[in-house]
Amino acid sequence: MKKLLLGLSALPMITPIIAAATPAQAQPVTTAPMTAQDLISLPRAGAPIVSPDGQRVLYTTRTVDPESFETTTSLWLLPVNSGRAKPVTVTGLEKASSFAFGPDGDLYYLAPKAEDEPPQLWKAPLSASGLVGKARQLSTFTRDIGGFKLSPDGKKVAVWAEVARDCDDVNCTADDSATDDKIGSGRLYDASEGFVRHWDRWKKPGIFSRVFTYDVSDSGLSDPQAADGPADAEALIGDTPIQPFGGAEDIAWAQDSQSLFFTARQSDRMEPRSTNLDIYRASLNGTAPTNITADNAATDTLPTPSPDGKWLAYAAMERPNYEADRLGLRLYDMASGEIFSLAQDWDRSVGSITWSSDAKSLIVTAVDELDQPAFRVEIATGKVEQLDLIDGDEAHISNITSLPDGDLLFTQDSMQHSAEIYLSHDDGIGKRLTDIAYSQIEDFAPITTERFTFAGAGGDTVSGWITKLADSDAKMPAILYVHGGPQGSFYDSWSTRWNARTVASQGYAVVAIDFHGSTGYGQDFTDSINRDWGGKPLEDLQKGLATALKRDPQIDGSRACAMGASYGGFMMNWIEGQWPDRFNCLVQHDGLFDMRSFYYTTEESWFPRWDFGGSYEDAKVTYERWNPVNHVDKWKTPMLVITGEKDFRVPYSQALGAFTALQERDIPAKLLVFPDENHWVLNPENSLQWHETVFDWLDQWLKP
Repeated sequence: MKKLLLGLSALPMITPIIAAATPAQAQPVTTAPMTAQDLISLPRAGAPIVSPDGQRVLYTTRTVDPESFETTTSLWLLPVNSGRAKPVTVTGLEKASSFAFGPDGDLYYLAPKAEDEPPQLWKAPLSASGLVGKARQLSTFTRDIGGFKLSPDGKKVAVWAEVARDCDDVNCTADDSATDDKIGSGRLYDASEGFVRHWDRWKKPGIFSRVFTYDVSDSGLSDPQAADGPADAEALIGDTPIQPFGGAEDIAWAQDSQSLFFTARQSDRMEPRSTNLDIYRASLNGTAPTNITADNAATDTLPTPSPDGKWLAYAAMERPNYEADRLGLRLYDMASGEIFSLAQDWDRSVGSITWSSDAKSLIVTAVDELDQPAFRVEIATGKVEQLDLIDGDEAHISNITSLPDGDLLFTQDSMQHSAEIYLSHDDGIGKRLTDIAYSQIEDFAPITTERFTFAGAGGDTVSGWITKLADSDAKMPAILYVHGGPQGSFYDSWSTRWNARTVASQGYAVVAIDFHGSTGYGQDFTDSINRDWGGKPLEDLQKGLATALKRDPQIDGSRACAMGASYGGFMMNWIEGQWPDRFNCLVQHDGLFDMRSFYYTTEESWFPRWDFGGSYEDAKVTYERWNPVNHVDKWKTPMLVITGEKDFRVPYSQALGAFTALQERDIPAKLLVFPDENHWVLNPENSLQWHETVFDWLDQWLKP
């Protein structure tokens, strides 16, 4: 269950999230509510890419045609400090991806030379008007490339691709298939190796995501060097970027362009139960890389060198095999190799790291209660200061870039709006630079979100929120959202899958509770769900829903459904047996049904081993204590069950088990199976089907 995301209080407290202040929102609703079709077709912004001089920002938008479901990606160039200048479209790069500015201001990107050919690395000048000059092909790759990263001086490039471990170049011609048997189509795995399947893909034995560096010149790429070193008996064998979700953040050039840092985990029989990510330093001279975090058996990640070349900042956990441990800040002295902890007493978990342009501080993001704001951390003292970059609640800030003049470029999204690009001067309130989907969303019927707290399990303060249409006097059925993780949060952010605005626009009041185990409230609160999956969290959900109904009489508690995915799906199965008379219906997506079979079939076994206290045999009592299958005799609530056949985190057999239990008891139920989806629903057409199926199910049980 990869993460999707105190004190005492006897009385609830409500704090409004301020909706975007526009004249239209002060008027009665005259606009249409947002639909699922709107959600999938709204433009989605990619991460902004800033030129070295800080004057230009490049970003992509992805749009889905609401009728054909065809996806179009557009490339935009925007002057950063140009007053009211609008972005211009960059033409001629429709097939390109993975963009980066070189130190000379030229644009580097990947694109195929012809249809059905591997992408190549290109370099081209880019004018202020968005015109792409004559492009120069730098590579002759013979396989698909995952991405690239230019060195600060532009004279080297790091490229990653899936390549056999004994290859010393991306264009390796050796037979890289360990399963090309002459008879049969089977894949043969050895128990001494690592993952056999991960997330939604079966691993190909002997093949790994690997990084190679090349010298860059006008004549092309030369002198390939494997960052993971030679394939000898002591070789590092593993993926970088980290699979399945790693990317460019796992790879970083030293400021002098002479060495490369990367994150990797040794692939062996322990890999499926290990969170021991390490940061390696490769000298790019044919020798093996140095593991600079070898002394830490837990996760080390996000290598981020300082602009002055003195430090490498990174994030580190302390407890091995616990994926939701606090990610604290570390500093690696480039000269001495010493490692120091920074802001050790700050009880938040780092999500991203950016250096200030003067190298005197770090700008980091971290989930903090119902927001993900930015914080400035001084290198000299470790002092942490939360930045106020948004007028109102910070919501979800990400993709921070520190510009040469000290300004901050970042993206922000919330339950009100999808991501837009902002610019902050002197750490002040950011100015919105883009209108990617802002105006379109403003044209929909407005929603309102209120935050509240209450005394949850053990008297601890627990937070939640209510989202509903802003200008409606009608009574609204309740939808209880239960987030996944379980160490996560439905904090104030935009989602293309669990979008509270879209659900509220159907006439429902959406209630979400950050139960014990949620992130953003200190590590003790996150840890409190350990070996207690169905205890304190269920009590928090019960008390939280009761608080929401008491606070807002517009919510009709007699008409209520609950829905959740992953751990949230587990909670739907748990509610069936532990709170069977409360809800009119349930929506269970990728939920755990039988803890015993789940343990033996999920691919990342470190997760259940930590949360339940060991393997199934070691902690059988705990697994069975919170096992929904043991309580099917009490099931009675109608349930919609959803699963993806490519989900290896919670295999689809868990959904089939729950559906069988419902069928045997003549409980109204439906089963939606996506043969081409994993733990999520990513295909636009499937997303629309998901929403329409869910909304039909909710309407059936909540709307007369």
